[in-house]
Amino acid sequence: MKRWRNVIYMSLALIMLIYAVPRLEMGSGWTLPTVAGVVWIALALTVVAAHLHRILGVDETQEDEARQVRQVARMRRQQWLQRQVDRQAGRK
Repeated sequence: MKRWRNVIYMSLALIMLIYAVPRLEMGSGWTLPTVAGVVWIALALTVVAAHLHRILGVDETQEDEARQVRQVARMRRQQWLQRQVDRQAGRK
């Protein structure tokens, strides 16, 4: 389901680029509209690249490793909290 969402969003960003690029004022030097157009195109291409990155699954192994690290960290926090609770219960 998540991949389809990325495909849809990437398609929308590409359609937006195809529609908007011919309408941008780009040929009159470094004026404010030209700079805004360049920044807008760069942002749109970044969005397309990010969705393509997710669709291709380039970082799935990194996500699995990060998930394992978060799980170990969560377990350690729970153990630490349990030790704190046990210490407080032993003092009372």
